[in-house]
Amino acid sequence: MQKTWASALRIILICLGALAVNSAQAGETQPDLANLRYSPLKEITTENVSRLTPVWTFSTGVLRGHEGAPLVVGGVIYVHTPFPNIVYALDLDHDGKILWKYEPRQDAGVVPLMCCDTVSRGLAYGDGKIFLYQADTTLVALDAKTGAPVWSVKNGDPGKGATGTSAPALIKDKVLVGVSGGEFGLRGYLTAYDVKTGAKLWRAYSVGPDADTLIDPEKTTELGKPVGKESSLASWQGDQWKIGGGAPWGRISYDAAENLIYYGTGNPSTWNPAQRPGDNKWSMAIFARDVDTGVARWVYQMTPHDEWDYDGVNEMILTDAPGGRKVLTHFDRNGFAYVLDRADGALISADKYDPAVNWASRIDMDKSSKSYGRPIVDGAYSTQQNGEETVTHGVCPSTVGAKNANPAAYSALTGLFYAPMIRLCMDYEPFQITYAAGQPYTGADTSVYPEKGETNMGALIAWDAASKRVVWSDPEPFAVASGVLATAGGLVFYGTLEGYLKAVDARSGKELYRFKTPSGIIGDVTSFERNGRQYIAVLSGAGGWSGVGLTAGLTHSDEGANSPGVYAALANYTALGGQLTVFALK
Repeated sequence: MQKTWASALRIILICLGALAVNSAQAGETQPDLANLRYSPLKEITTENVSRLTPVWTFSTGVLRGHEGAPLVVGGVIYVHTPFPNIVYALDLDHDGKILWKYEPRQDAGVVPLMCCDTVSRGLAYGDGKIFLYQADTTLVALDAKTGAPVWSVKNGDPGKGATGTSAPALIKDKVLVGVSGGEFGLRGYLTAYDVKTGAKLWRAYSVGPDADTLIDPEKTTELGKPVGKESSLASWQGDQWKIGGGAPWGRISYDAAENLIYYGTGNPSTWNPAQRPGDNKWSMAIFARDVDTGVARWVYQMTPHDEWDYDGVNEMILTDAPGGRKVLTHFDRNGFAYVLDRADGALISADKYDPAVNWASRIDMDKSSKSYGRPIVDGAYSTQQNGEETVTHGVCPSTVGAKNANPAAYSALTGLFYAPMIRLCMDYEPFQITYAAGQPYTGADTSVYPEKGETNMGALIAWDAASKRVVWSDPEPFAVASGVLATAGGLVFYGTLEGYLKAVDARSGKELYRFKTPSGIIGDVTSFERNGRQYIAVLSGAGGWSGVGLTAGLTHSDEGANSPGVYAALANYTALGGQLTVFALK
C-alpha cells in the first residue's frame, strides 16, 4: 500500500557519527568528521562491562523518534528532541540539572511533510555556539552558555516539501546542512553558511545545470574521467530534473588534507522510474566537494536510474587502507559496500554486505567495460521492466535499505567495520503520479517483509573490507536502527528497536551486556569522559523509518503502512518515549 506521509574532551565524545575531542588551545569540542565512531576510551572493557549501570536519566518530554546523539562540550551535555526540536543544556556535574532550554516556535503544519517520522539527527558545536536545524528548515545558532539565539536563517520552503532532519556539520568557518523532501519532488541541495553571521556562502544542487550543481565539466570526474558539459541535464528527460529529488539529508565527512567534504544524495523523484527516463544524475551519488567553494572534485553514481528508492545518503567513513591509501567506505542502502579513493574517486571495490541482495548481481569492476562501475541489474527485480501498475515481488533489500542512515562504526583496534543491518525485502508497484507542489510525489506502493527464510529482521555485522566478507553476524528480531559505537575497550555498543542497549565483544560478536531502556533505540550510542570516569549515553524513543508505524499508531498488520505485521510485533515490546540514559561502571 502507498506510504502515508502524514503519519509516515579531557572530554571524548562520539556524536553525529564522528569522534570529537577537546581542542588544547580553545578548550572546545572539535569534530573528527571522518565518521569513524570509534572512542579511544578504555575504562569500560570486555572484562568489566557487565558492571555497567545507569547513573542518571533525563526525560525529554517529547515522544516520536529520537535519532542522533547528545553533544558533550566541557561539563555540559546538549540534548535535542524530534519536533518541536527542543534543545536542553544539562549539567554533567549535577546529574543532568537543566541549565537552559530552547524551544523554537514552528508551524505544526510541517509535521505531515516529514517523510519518515519527525526526527532530528543531532546538533553541532563551534565558535561558542550550538547549531540546531529545525524541522521547518530554520538553521539557528544558539549561545552555548545561555541558549539565546545569535542568528537564524531559513534553508528551504516547507510549502514545496522542504524539511530539516539532518544534523548540521561545522567545518572550518562554515556550517553545512542538507535538506529533506525528495518524496515531494524537491530538488535537493547542500548549503554552506558562515558560522559567525549565518550568511549563505554557497549552495550546491544535486541535479540540474552545471552552474547549480557546482560541477566543472572538465575538472569534475567520475571514475577518473571528466563528467562533461551539463552531465546532469543530459540524463533527464525534459524538465523532470526541476522536481528531481536527490535530497542530501545524511551525514557529512571531511578530509582536512584534501579540503574535501563527502556526502551522499538521495532518491530521484518520482519513485516511478517510467516517469523519469535516463540515469537521473546526480541523484544516488557520492559527492566530493571543496569545502571553501562547493565545487565538485569528483562524483560517483551508485544506483543510476534508481527503481527502488535506495537513497544514497548513508555516511562516508574515512580511513587509511593497508599501504596508506586514503579511502572512503560507504555501506549503501542498496546493499553494496563501496570503497573509493577519497582523493580522486577511483572505485576500489563494491561488494554485497548482505548476501540476500538480489536487485543486482554485482557491480561491474571491469575497467574496459562500458558498464564499468554500474550495477548489473537482474531484470526479474527491475520495477521498470516489469511495468507500471505491476507488482514486482521479492526485491531485496526493501526500500528501507540493507542499512539505513544510522551510522556504522570502524574500530582502530580490530580494523573491522560494524554495520547495523535491516533484513527486509519488498513488493514494489509503480504508478503514474502528477506533481503538485507540497504534495507527496512518490508514485509507488510498497509492502515490506522479512527476507525469505528469515525470522529475524535485523542484525549487527562485523565487516572486513580487505577480505570483503562478514566476520560475524549477531541476529536481531527487528531492524537495527541505532548508530553503532566501537571503543578501545574492545567493545561495540548499539541499540535495538525493543529498547535494549547492548555491548558485544568487537572480535567475536559475543553479547556481554544488555539493559532495557524505556523505549526503542534509534539514537547513536555515545561515549565521553568526565572527571576521569568513562560514560556511555544513548537516547531512547522509538520511531524513525523503522518505527514510524508505531509512532503513528499503525499497530495492526492490515494498517502497517509499508511494513505489514512489523509494527504490530514491535508494539508488543516497546512504547513511545523520549529519554536520555547515562551509564557508567558501578
